[in-house]
Amino acid sequence: MTPDPDKPLRESSPRQLFALIPCAGSGSRAGAAQPKQYQRLLGQAMVRHTIAAFRALPSPLAGLWVVVSPDDTGFAGACPDFNRANEVLLRQGGATRASSVLNSLNAMLADGGGGQSGAVHPLDWVLVHDAARCLIESAQIQALILACRHDSVGGLLAQRLPDTLKCGGSGRVTATLDRSDKWLAQTPQMFRAGALAAALQSADQSVTDESSAMEAMGFSPRLVPGSAQNFKVTYPEDFAMAEAILARRQRATAGVFA
Repeated sequence: MTPDPDKPLRESSPRQLFALIPCAGSGSRAGAAQPKQYQRLLGQAMVRHTIAAFRALPSPLAGLWVVVSPDDTGFAGACPDFNRANEVLLRQGGATRASSVLNSLNAMLADGGGGQSGAVHPLDWVLVHDAARCLIESAQIQALILACRHDSVGGLLAQRLPDTLKCGGSGRVTATLDRSDKWLAQTPQMFRAGALAAALQSADQSVTDESSAMEAMGFSPRLVPGSAQNFKVTYPEDFAMAEAILARRQRATAGVFA
């Protein structure tokens, strides 16, 4: 039976919050020699900015995992301080994002990520976030948590589509779609560990986000308004935009404490 998304799920089992950051991609569309998550913005690797937003949450997470490929050589240099008590590095990244997340969830549920930050219960929440969405802010993560913490399904940050949406073929417009009910999916995406692992196990491993896997199981994740700045740094021109936003935030913060 599919849960009613508007009816809170009540149980006595643990409901801790964990975060998982897939960091195993090659970043081929970025056009750089190294994986894009290790390229530097304001002197720090992109993934380090991403991790900082989760570290800055008002209530600490029960665990923060980053999953890299088995032969990764870049993470240690990019994030030399990733060694806090609740932080775990997993070298179980797969060929696709879905396989990386599934491998990580299976490890978490099996042994708590190596026993370094406590066992993960199937009913615990996991927030999956793209390493390349380095402009995420703690306030946005907190808004997702507050909106979904008592939801029976979970949900994701998303943004209403602001532009006119076209279908195309052979370089020409074939149709204009109604955008009134269209959203751009973002991350984090927040689901219970056991349900998400089961959904990804059943899904085609080409699915590009966790919500799609949950939808295929008959669930309707909650949409939580995000921010246009929470974009995924993908193409060469995105890096300059991301660095400009980070620099503006840094100046604003410096002004507050001046």
